[in-house]
Amino acid sequence: MQAHEAAYKVVRWSGVLMTLLSGLLLAGCDRRQQSPAPPVAEVAAVTVQHQRLVLSTELPGRTSAYRIAEIRPQVNGIIQKRIFTEGSDVKADQVLYQIDPAPFRAALDSAKASLAKSEANLPAVRLRFERYKGLLAEKAVSQQDYDDREAALKEAEADIEYWKAAVETARINLDYTHVTVPISGRIGKSNVTDGALVTAYQPIPMATIQELDPIYVDVPQSTTELLRLKRRLEDNRLSQNGTNQNKVNLILEDGTAYPFEGMLQFRDVTVDPTTGSVVLRVVVPNPEGVLLPGMFVRAVVKEGTNERAILIPQQAVSHDPKGNPIALIIDAEGKIQQRRLTLDRAIGDKWLVSSGLASGDRVIVEGMQKVRPGASAKVIPFDAARKADAEPGNVARPAGKAN
Repeated sequence: MQAHEAAYKVVRWSGVLMTLLSGLLLAGCDRRQQSPAPPVAEVAAVTVQHQRLVLSTELPGRTSAYRIAEIRPQVNGIIQKRIFTEGSDVKADQVLYQIDPAPFRAALDSAKASLAKSEANLPAVRLRFERYKGLLAEKAVSQQDYDDREAALKEAEADIEYWKAAVETARINLDYTHVTVPISGRIGKSNVTDGALVTAYQPIPMATIQELDPIYVDVPQSTTELLRLKRRLEDNRLSQNGTNQNKVNLILEDGTAYPFEGMLQFRDVTVDPTTGSVVLRVVVPNPEGVLLPGMFVRAVVKEGTNERAILIPQQAVSHDPKGNPIALIIDAEGKIQQRRLTLDRAIGDKWLVSSGLASGDRVIVEGMQKVRPGASAKVIPFDAARKADAEPGNVARPAGKAN
């Protein structure tokens, strides 16, 4: 009897345990069925749109004088006086040096006297020729005598012309004793002093004058960039229309913008074999004399206008393991896709995209680390201004009093 009761208790407790286990399993299933689905990642995106963009290139350049005149004497002589201030602005035809004019004035007087003597002798020679001409008609003189008189007349006339030229030469040499300015500009230091001996067309200039308004800016451009620009124009990715295309802006050595625009004058056709570049010459107004010859500047040269440019924030671009630039976009179904891009250049805080994106594409800018290609995502507009305002900063608060 006791054995029967023990067996009954075992069976009853086994049923209770099974019931409890079934209840626990059902409760676990209910909890799994009621657990919420994982949230969809939230990303910020921008919608790509075509826009008109003027492309420019910033190139280094150096200034050079618009015109340079090296002053050299055209006659030999002693410098009597220097008539200018070194480093000053001079005007065309202004006298710079005075060479001793005494020998040249004497040469002029001598030539004038010889001319007067020849002119005084001419009437007698002409009258003698006229008489022999009449006598020849009457057969009173020989043909030889007549020819001699005719030659003497021509010689007297030629002698007059010779001395006229000598007088003019002497006058020119006398004028050359006043060394004048051929161009307006700024003159440098003088290489000769009062009392110095100078010779005509000597190799060392007496002084140098440079015209600085306007002034040249020579900008080297690599042939690689030149060929790339040519291909863009041929592919109609760039257009060059209007006179503004030739305008050039300058940035000075201290980083400030030069207030006057320059004009692109020409592009050289000869490539420098040492640098692989051609020279662009820009003419720039310089009324205030800010630009000096040899100064380093940066020239912003306009390449052309891209009527269908695509710009995206730089933070939207990453790179694959091979180093190729990529971006993540969201398609119409809300799925993530990866696009390989071709980047042209950086413009401010954006990339100019040559290929890989089309107008209307939504490019992910924030939250790229939370999604993968093929996954779904919730899109919110990207607001760069909002992001800048949300950056953490130090807020000053008044200090409280101790209790």
